[in-house]
Amino acid sequence: MTAVRWAVAGPGQIAESFVAGLRESASGVLAAVGSSDAGRARAFAGRHGAAHAGGYDEIVAHPDVDAVYVSTVHPAHRDIVEAALRAGRAVLCEKPLTTTEADTRHLLAAAAQRRVPLVEAYKHRFSPFARVLDETITAGTIGRPRRLTASFGFRADVRAGRLFDPALAGGALLDVGGYPLSLVVQIAAAAGLDPAELRIAEARGRIGPTGVDEHATAVLVAGGFEAHVETSIRASLPRSATLVGESATLEMPDAWGSRTASAERLLIASGGDSRTRVAPGCNPFAAEADAVATLLADGRLEADEMPWSHSIAVARLLDDWAAALRRD
Repeated sequence: MTAVRWAVAGPGQIAESFVAGLRESASGVLAAVGSSDAGRARAFAGRHGAAHAGGYDEIVAHPDVDAVYVSTVHPAHRDIVEAALRAGRAVLCEKPLTTTEADTRHLLAAAAQRRVPLVEAYKHRFSPFARVLDETITAGTIGRPRRLTASFGFRADVRAGRLFDPALAGGALLDVGGYPLSLVVQIAAAAGLDPAELRIAEARGRIGPTGVDEHATAVLVAGGFEAHVETSIRASLPRSATLVGESATLEMPDAWGSRTASAERLLIASGGDSRTRVAPGCNPFAAEADAVATLLADGRLEADEMPWSHSIAVARLLDDWAAALRRD
């Protein structure tokens, strides 16, 4: 595979994990680092051997860059992604792609118009584990999926920083609520449902003193399928998921994996019998980078692992969930 020269836009903690993943990828190399703070960009580039460092506009349009990984705070995603697309650079953007469905649709339309790949980085969607999950559902191993339970949450002990700042799109929903929603969308699609049919039937939550959603639950429904999801930045929640089908139950003890290793085990129980399916592990950031490299090599715009229709569905559901919490 031809080497893909990457720029990092937003040299924070998650970018450190992405660069480590690039070293395990089939083709990715770090070429440039962009930041609103030039000194921070230079320091990151020096630590990781990138040849170029500078401001966002300079880096995304640099001739030595093929693709851009965007890992800034959420509200900055739209402008940086759009600048990269205008420059003809493929983009892998950390979730959420934007903070609203309207802005997500805007960027996807821009990518389509300019014929440039754009991928939303829900890292668990790019692993062999995700493919085994899809295959298990589409093969009818558990029968028609009926009920999913999934959660993703952690406890931030101090109400400070980005997570608790409304101006920086803080809150549980935009930070980690998209994980269970993206799993709902994935399972619905694998079951033959249109993700556009998913809707929020019930939502509860807590808005904290800084004005951001700190804990939330929701029930989603579509075509006889329902999903119960929970997210939090004030409580440690199970990182597991359970999918009940007509003929068997599928347990995912670790549904999301980590920044260095993907999830691997699916437990399938029917009656008194149970068996385990094990997927090969991978570095999820390497898998994301390789997915973008494949799109560039094949001349395609959207990744099968996280299609644009799924990004739109997750963005819409995040909007609807947030609106329901404000009404509650």
